[in-house]
Amino acid sequence: MTPNDNSLTPADMTEAEGQRDGLTTLRPTRAEAEAAIDVLIRWLGEDPSREGLRDTPARVVRAWEEFCSGYDEDPAAFLSSVFEEVEGYDDMVMLRQIRIESHCEHHMVPIIGVAHIAYLPHRRVVGISKLARVLDSYARRLQTQETLTAQVANCIQSALQPRGVAVMIDAQHQCMTTRGVHKDGVSMITSRFTGAFESDADMRARFLAQVKGTSG
Repeated sequence: MTPNDNSLTPADMTEAEGQRDGLTTLRPTRAEAEAAIDVLIRWLGEDPSREGLRDTPARVVRAWEEFCSGYDEDPAAFLSSVFEEVEGYDDMVMLRQIRIESHCEHHMVPIIGVAHIAYLPHRRVVGISKLARVLDSYARRLQTQETLTAQVANCIQSALQPRGVAVMIDAQHQCMTTRGVHKDGVSMITSRFTGAFESDADMRARFLAQVKGTSG
């Protein structure tokens, strides 16, 4: 019997079964996840029964539950409540220097940086904290920075239907700074433009100038 077998009943599913971007995934139980960490600790040459490591498997699982909490959220839902009483305001709305914490899907180590998000309203705006929530919801998954940048921009464009969206992320990847080539201080910049930000060079330049202004 496989996870995709139609004969599976609710009793066959663990309590941790969930959705992953539209694909049903049969998750291991928490006990199985903790057992996997126990195996990793022993593979590293440590004794998981010693005092300092005795509760580590449970702590690691709880930590990753928080790190990847975005899998259990619908980012678009944060943009479902909008405001239309804006006195005709239709210029750029921008949030700068939003701290971002994610994890590389290749090595499962941190990606730390900042994001800048802007959109051009079309008759309605959204609470500014919601833009940060959309970012966090996607960031709290195993990611590549390129994918994350596109997901945030596409979600805002689809949910709000603005005249354009601009997203830029500037982040350091610990898969590069703490292992491998060990190049500390190197950051990666990705951007995604839709609508007027993509077609209008002057509008794109305004966004980039305001991003540059954050660094003084």
